[in-house]
Amino acid sequence: MQTKPFRIGTRGSPLALAQAAETRSRLMQAHGLPEEMFEVVVLSTMGDRITDRALSEIGGKGLFTEELEQQLLSGELDFAVHSSKDMPTWLPEGLEISAYLPREDFRDAVVGRTAPSLTALPDGAIVGSASLRRQALIRRMRPDIEVIVFRGSVETRLRKLNEGQVDATLLALAGLKRLGREDVVTELLDPTDFPPAPAQGAICIESRIGDRRVLDLLGGINHKPTYDAVSCERAFLEVLDGSCRTPIAGYTLLDGDHLQFHGLILTPDGRREHAVSIDGARKDAVALGKQAGATVRAAAGPGFFDSWR
Repeated sequence: MQTKPFRIGTRGSPLALAQAAETRSRLMQAHGLPEEMFEVVVLSTMGDRITDRALSEIGGKGLFTEELEQQLLSGELDFAVHSSKDMPTWLPEGLEISAYLPREDFRDAVVGRTAPSLTALPDGAIVGSASLRRQALIRRMRPDIEVIVFRGSVETRLRKLNEGQVDATLLALAGLKRLGREDVVTELLDPTDFPPAPAQGAICIESRIGDRRVLDLLGGINHKPTYDAVSCERAFLEVLDGSCRTPIAGYTLLDGDHLQFHGLILTPDGRREHAVSIDGARKDAVALGKQAGATVRAAAGPGFFDSWR
């Protein structure tokens, strides 16, 4: 029987702390455990410390997970809580995603200062975003708009927006809802026209492979529909070698045992794209994601991917 607290690793941003708190709360409820059985351990990652450059220039998504994963592998943490869209496509040997919490709304939200929507912004307006996917989709929609790199926590980006550094920015609706900041949203983007990042809106929990004590604990809060949907999206990414260096979008819709996936790849300037839609049995989520990735890769051809490098 567990007598010492489980150690939960997390980044230190308000959103990361909110996600860790939600995970702890769900575990307490699922297993009837007191709060003192869970210790939240806050770590600073390279991605948190370097905020003046695009992620694609300094190493990609792993910059938000490496320190946490090192302590997982050493046994200093029992598990770590992440935003699923920040997870690298390939995890370090010995680690796995063991559980997902129920997914929040995966749409992107516009927070406009000088106009409420992307279409209403004046010619030459400046929009800030750190995401290559969002940058490419904005350029596809409004090639007249200037898009600049805009990094930092949700609070930092909202402050920069209010200071007038940009006319608008885009944020994940899920994060704003978890922080109680839905009030800042001026437009919600239709995923049909502006598809989200794969795994957007989902919180995942990473742990050591074969750690039965932890796996039994996390199994009590794993949300199977989210697990299946995000597994499909991550399989799509895997085939495309997706990272923060690549503008890739994708989302999964579930209807009972049926799954429908929609994916999109773009060049960074938003001028060229290839879309794919596929549906099938939910039990084949990973295979369908890989099939979608292979289909769009074949349609695009090798030259398309060369433009990303």
